[in-house]
Amino acid sequence: MLRQLRIGIIFLVLFTVLTGIIYPLVVTGIAQTAFPHQADGSLISENGKDIGSELIGQPFSDPKYFWGRLSATASFPYNASASSGSNYGPLNSALTEAIQARIDALKAVDPANTQPIPVDLVTSSASGLDPDISVAAALYQVPRVAQYRGLTEQQVYSLVDRFTEDRQFGILGEPRVNVLKLNLALDELK
Repeated sequence: MLRQLRIGIIFLVLFTVLTGIIYPLVVTGIAQTAFPHQADGSLISENGKDIGSELIGQPFSDPKYFWGRLSATASFPYNASASSGSNYGPLNSALTEAIQARIDALKAVDPANTQPIPVDLVTSSASGLDPDISVAAALYQVPRVAQYRGLTEQQVYSLVDRFTEDRQFGILGEPRVNVLKLNLALDELK
């Protein structure tokens, strides 16, 4: 019995060191060597200061910026430690109210825009952290952003085109636009 206990303790310590220390260090080392940008969180820096990640959305409500998807995370929008969707069903009044509030906000800052509002501008993603919007959502916002920034619509359209990412591996998902990257490019423009 003691022999079995001793063998069990040896294996516990061995596998704790192997899977709890050695394996994570090896994987981290490989990731830092092969993919340093991704291993560090795909951070976007400006003037030496980290301002966000390519992978996590940020709230934008100023009309001179493109707005991303709504966030349904707890405590505050785009809370990376509380990734979740709202889980509201289509008949839930809270979902209807949130959608209507976003529609009202979009119409308030751009009352002349009569285009249909793309669904991803009024609903949250499953994670509540989506950093991208559809190309349709970006194009919907071009007239407003151009007006508030004093740019031509063509200048803003070409920025949207420049920051449109294709489908992953050419077949997965839909073309998309990273809101943070696009807004940073706008700030550089004017």
